[in-house]
Amino acid sequence: MKGYEVAFICATDEHGSPISVRAEQEGVSPKEIVDRYHEYAREDLVRVGCSFDVFARTTSPVHYDLTREFFKQVANRGYVYEREYELLHCTRCKRFLPDRYVTGSCPHCKAHGARGDECPECGRFLKPTELEDPRCTFCHSKPEVKRTRHWFFRLSRFEKFLKEWIEKAKLSKLAKGLAQAWLKEGLHDWCISRDMTWGVPLPIEGVEGKVLYVWFDAPIGYISSTKIWAQRVGKPNLWERYWTEEGAEIVHFIGKGIVYHHTLFWPAMLRANATLNLPTAIVAGGHYTLEGRKMSKSEGWVVEVVDYLRKFEPDLLRYYLISAAPLEKDADFSWADFARRCNSELADVLGNFIHRVLAFIHTNFGCVPEPRRLDQDAKRFLELVRKTHGEYERAMEEFDFHRAIKLILKVSAEGNRYLSRTEPWKLVKKKPEEAQTILYACMQAVKAMAIWMEPFMPYSAEKLWRLMGLEGSVHEQRFDEALQEVPPGRPIGKPVPLFRKITEAEVREQEELLKAN
Repeated sequence: MKGYEVAFICATDEHGSPISVRAEQEGVSPKEIVDRYHEYAREDLVRVGCSFDVFARTTSPVHYDLTREFFKQVANRGYVYEREYELLHCTRCKRFLPDRYVTGSCPHCKAHGARGDECPECGRFLKPTELEDPRCTFCHSKPEVKRTRHWFFRLSRFEKFLKEWIEKAKLSKLAKGLAQAWLKEGLHDWCISRDMTWGVPLPIEGVEGKVLYVWFDAPIGYISSTKIWAQRVGKPNLWERYWTEEGAEIVHFIGKGIVYHHTLFWPAMLRANATLNLPTAIVAGGHYTLEGRKMSKSEGWVVEVVDYLRKFEPDLLRYYLISAAPLEKDADFSWADFARRCNSELADVLGNFIHRVLAFIHTNFGCVPEPRRLDQDAKRFLELVRKTHGEYERAMEEFDFHRAIKLILKVSAEGNRYLSRTEPWKLVKKKPEEAQTILYACMQAVKAMAIWMEPFMPYSAEKLWRLMGLEGSVHEQRFDEALQEVPPGRPIGKPVPLFRKITEAEVREQEELLKAN
């Protein structure tokens, strides 16, 4: 909307021990698992209005080739070495146990159920041999420690670089805080190979049964996805504009559980490669619980997107997830709070103002009225719109989406007060020119709101754009179009409410469904 050339990319990360563990548990191949979940994830994201330029996969041939080349480049520059390494070996299963094949107690917070790669409770990155009372995930026997050959990335060499990079990069407060806390503990070299067959094979001649660790190959998926997108649009070298040319910006939006990998591993890998751009910004989001409990698919304590959409519109979910708490904070989804916010904020404030304006214009004028003279009230209201436009822009560029969406509500609340204070329904008969001025000013605010709403509630923004009778699509508009006049005389059709209210019966129904699961 600002006129930048943007590629919006994402992919399913399809390697690693969680995938192979699930496959063994189900008695199917890992490929069957990732095929299922790639489509599942893609459909959910499309249903809620995520418009990626590409939604790729890390099992693509492009990704495999790029990952091998990346490894070779880093190895040739002296940042990879081989040594013997102590790992857990299950005598009963007759194999070494990578990451998720081991469970035990966290050595830091002592929580049970920690995995061989991380502790879900405290978020620490772990090695399988660090777990207390480790057990094989499959046979539950206690593994023994054995030595085996593995390959390491010289992460320790990048400690000074990472400290400096973290200071100057645009890291959200959460991401920066976590990264600095881990750096204080000191960096150790990082094992980037695993004893598995599912993954990108280690590109070293004569080595079999070993793959690259998923957190070495997964972030390279950002580059391979951009490459795949470039090929699809018929410009195979276009990916280089983003990843190699000076001035390009790379912004990662992630969950807080993978901050470590994105603020330490990934920048160090890029620096070691020496040919690729570093991230400009990393924005980490908090976690969501559901009705006060951690979500769990296995226990049925989850609301699936496809089930949600049978009853409610995607924009309501998008609005709630952004407005309920700032991005960096953990938050809780509850059906009662969801209904309360949608009703009291979207329907009663934003939707109410928009409907009052469009309905009054349609009923009394049929088109955007001609203002006779902008009085102080109208000028103040239009100045608020202009000022908010700048505040909204700053909030978005600082990734403060919570503040940006609240600004839309702020203007609509002031619009409702403006209408109530000036009472154009009384003026329309006695002083029609004053009523025209009021509604003209309000119409300019409604147009601005449509464009401000577009990133957050794209379906509602497009619906509003059509209700206003404006040309083209709201998705095609530049950001500063928000301040361009809706000219007098433009016809306004019969409006319909933009947001419906959620009933108590609907809330109870969803709460009961959740409990039944």
